Amino acid sequence: MSTMQFSLFMTFTLAILGLSMHRTHLVSALLCIEGMMLALFATFTMIFSTLQISTLAPAPIMLLAFSACEAGTGLALLVATSRTHGNDHLKNLNLLQC
Repeated sequence: MSTMQFSLFMTFTLAILGLSMHRTHLVSALLCIEGMMLALFATFTMIFSTLQISTLAPAPIMLLAFSACEAGTGLALLVATSRTHGNDHLKNLNLLQC
C-alpha cells in the first residue's frame, strides 16, 4: 500500500470516526460527510488515472457533482432546522416531533 493510498484510507476512516463519535452539531456531521466524499473522490481519481480506463473517467466528476448536491441539501436543512429549533444540536431533533 502506497503512502497516498494509506493517507486517503485514513482520511476516510477518520471522517467515519468523527461522524460516529461527535454527533452534537449538524455542522460537524455535514463536515464529516463532506470529508468522506472528498476522500472517495481523490481515491477514485487516483485509481482510475492509474488504470487508464477511459470508460470510467467521468465517475469521479459525477461523484463530485453528487457531493456538491449533498452539501447544498445539507446546508438547506441546517438553515431550516436552525430557524425552526433555534440551534443545530442533533439531540434536539426528534423525527416524531418534526
